[in-house]
Amino acid sequence: MPASYTPHDQKIIDQFTRWAKPFAELPIHAEADSLREVITACNITEASTVLDVACGPGIVACALAQEGACVTGIDLTPRMIAQAHDRAVKNNVTVNFQVGDARSLPFKDSSFDRVVTRYSFHHMENPREVLAEMIRVCRPNGRLIVIDATPAPAAQQGYDQAEKLRDASHTSALTLTQLLSLGNDAGLSHILTNQYRLESRLEDQVAPEDWSALKAIFLEDIRCGLDRLGMGAWQAEDGIRFHFPISIVSWSKPSNMY
Repeated sequence: MPASYTPHDQKIIDQFTRWAKPFAELPIHAEADSLREVITACNITEASTVLDVACGPGIVACALAQEGACVTGIDLTPRMIAQAHDRAVKNNVTVNFQVGDARSLPFKDSSFDRVVTRYSFHHMENPREVLAEMIRVCRPNGRLIVIDATPAPAAQQGYDQAEKLRDASHTSALTLTQLLSLGNDAGLSHILTNQYRLESRLEDQVAPEDWSALKAIFLEDIRCGLDRLGMGAWQAEDGIRFHFPISIVSWSKPSNMY
């Protein structure tokens, strides 16, 4: 592990090295309606330069490239970048993928028209620091787009408890109010907020060794009927199902910002 990486960075790399291929192949991550909402929020043209931060297996990056944008994707985990390269080849698009740290993006100030990240902030120990780097590399009047799970305030603790059992690299999922505050505190101009829910089957999201403990938490949540996890879980014929509560927030970088 490079000297600049933290123990938490290693948790991220370990988690997504193990899950790189299953994560890339899980249909929920490329679900058409939600992906279209992301593309709409990015509001790109064929002349747009886009950076996808913590790009994972390149799902968003390749979708934006298919829309004609010039896209760069960066991720901490080499195995994820390998999956992203494979996706670009399969989709016949060109994307510049590279391994790198979201806290110290290897790009000059004001390099991109759009800077986007999806499903990453809940892995960050300091999402404010990551947003600051995204702002730095975004050109004035450009857009910043963050997509992530945003549990209701009353369910935030329960949501985090469940997610940490499933994924050791999870830190905390911000509520929508907390996410909006990050942009407001940074001096960004709010453009839009959209929300949607993604349905998933619990067993598809869990490693076998974590299944028993997580199943017990979800079954208790279903039994008590209080939705303490904020996922609206229910028992279906094919197992436990639930929804990820997702928000898309888009801001513009003011023209007078560095």
